[in-house]
Amino acid sequence: MVEYNWNEKHIITFDQDKLALETKDLHVFYGQKESIKGVDMQFEKHKITALIGPSGSGKSTFLRSLNRMNDTIDIARVTGEIWYEGLDVNRPEINVYEMRKQIGMVFQRPNPFAKSIYRNITFAHERAGVKDKAFLDELVETSLKQAALWDQVKDDLHKSALALSGGQQQRLCIARAIAVKPDILLMDEPASALDPISTMQVEETMLELKKDYTIIIVTHNMQQAARSSDYTAFFYNGDLIEYDQTKKIFQNASCQSTNDYVSGRFG
Repeated sequence: MVEYNWNEKHIITFDQDKLALETKDLHVFYGQKESIKGVDMQFEKHKITALIGPSGSGKSTFLRSLNRMNDTIDIARVTGEIWYEGLDVNRPEINVYEMRKQIGMVFQRPNPFAKSIYRNITFAHERAGVKDKAFLDELVETSLKQAALWDQVKDDLHKSALALSGGQQQRLCIARAIAVKPDILLMDEPASALDPISTMQVEETMLELKKDYTIIIVTHNMQQAARSSDYTAFFYNGDLIEYDQTKKIFQNASCQSTNDYVSGRFG
């Protein structure tokens, strides 16, 4: 087994005017266990950033921290700063519900509501008291078009979302997330439960969406990271080891551990 120098790191940074999001000294604890160990990381606007690393490396935990999904776990404690639009959204006084409208999330398995396709998209707006049918109709069409689903479901909008295929359900969840007009989309292995054709459709959707959104994706699929992302970050044991342009990570990584991981020689 290769012994790596885990103090060897390479992490890029961006000009402040290009930043969509930034973490400073971010730690996540589950009880006494430290799962994220003081990560400083910046995300560039309108780019796709892939988080990779072995199971248990902390990448999903880190992703969930970015819009405070770890708040729902009783034993979780998150310290450090998460900067978005000049605000540290990790501060206790932040309205988490409002913040998540700006930093949305798509989960590993499709989780459409047990409602019609139409009401999956309009649900958040209707709950906020919006009743303008013309507005809601346009919202549904625009969101489904952005998620590359409109042509497949436009004649079935009032049928149950649960009748859709797995790939269609996941793109519906993407449409639902972007219906509230976030700036950032967090995606936790969004294609891991899908077949190869549906996976490619989700990847094509992501490439279209980055024109309007900043996307951060966790994936175990190295080919997906290489195909879809502009930047790739390698996590190991709760730490950010290397972060650079995806082409550099996959062709000429600075750290031996990163190079071995992406080439399948790690361990």
